[in-house]
Amino acid sequence: MRVNLNEMPSGMEEADPVHTQVRRFIKTGLAFLALGLVLGVYMLVRRELWGIWPHPYMVSAHAHAVLVGFVMFLILGVAVWLFPRAPKGDERYRPERITASYWILAVATLSRFLGELLRTWMEGPWLTWLIVLGGVGQATGFLIYFWAMWPRIRPVGSHLREARGERF
Repeated sequence: MRVNLNEMPSGMEEADPVHTQVRRFIKTGLAFLALGLVLGVYMLVRRELWGIWPHPYMVSAHAHAVLVGFVMFLILGVAVWLFPRAPKGDERYRPERITASYWILAVATLSRFLGELLRTWMEGPWLTWLIVLGGVGQATGFLIYFWAMWPRIRPVGSHLREARGERF
């Protein structure tokens, strides 16, 4: 029996494809989760077996890997996937802004993670700037993302249901 890998399995014809931007956000989120889990286990073992409490910068690196790197990247990716598409001809929505926000967030979050992790073992003004620029990059990436997504946050039928008295 030959299987054509280019054909959708039965019952899958109606499924929405997961677009490149969505996959990029979700897979990056999973990579940050892996980093956060490895660092979390490392901190746990050192604390519980050897009584060595983690450095505050290490805790911050762990928190940024899990909360920004994993949680926020998954939320942002799923939002791109699920929010209604902008109407054709709507000049306000620009997918390239989503792509720019992804790269800014990915580089900034990784920079902040690595900067704070390295800061536990070494000092230097370059590390301070790496952490600060990583944080500013994260804020910038989020602002660009929400600026890009704003036109997609609109009613799609809900205003009709609300006019009939339905409440959510």
